[in-house]
Amino acid sequence: MNMTDSTHCQIENMIKRRGRGKIIFPNDFSATGTDVAVRHALSRLCKSGLILRLAEGIYLYPKIDKELGLGVLYPSIDNIAKAIAKKDKARIVPTGIYALNRLGLSTQVPANAVYLTDGSPRRIKIGKGKGILFKHTAPKNLAFKSDLAMLTVFALKEIKKDRVTQEHLDRLKYILQQIPKEEILHDAAIMPAWIKKLIIKLYE
Repeated sequence: MNMTDSTHCQIENMIKRRGRGKIIFPNDFSATGTDVAVRHALSRLCKSGLILRLAEGIYLYPKIDKELGLGVLYPSIDNIAKAIAKKDKARIVPTGIYALNRLGLSTQVPANAVYLTDGSPRRIKIGKGKGILFKHTAPKNLAFKSDLAMLTVFALKEIKKDRVTQEHLDRLKYILQQIPKEEILHDAAIMPAWIKKLIIKLYE
């Protein structure tokens, strides 16, 4: 067995051990061979149908739904973004309509999701017409201790102060009251004043 075949076998076994549904990157297998050998092995595994290529340098060992006949179960854009952030050791937060959707403040599901990150800025195309845009921001903008506080702040920034409706407030009140007030307000110092005031009022 030559080195390329050895790398291929090692990667195939590693992927199978991880289990289906996992998002895969070439550098997950850097210990098995050279970059060229790893990419060649992943290309062969795509051709054989074991894995799928989601985007440049991003692969999936897919879950297959046989019970309902749905076929390949693709991960959400959010799960792909989180996997990329974990690989890059970066923090991310969804902005715009995607932030609203995550909190149930909008039923719109945008084809292109925009995230702020303290990692590298880039655009990733996923399938036809879908994509993820990572926009660099200063680390202090992502210095929230609470993910919910961070998501709430960016969602409200998207809505704008003078466009917050009672429906928005009712939904946020329901979500926030699942979490202790102290946990959310731990991040009060980095919230815009109007958002901090609104959140405090929702806990009353």
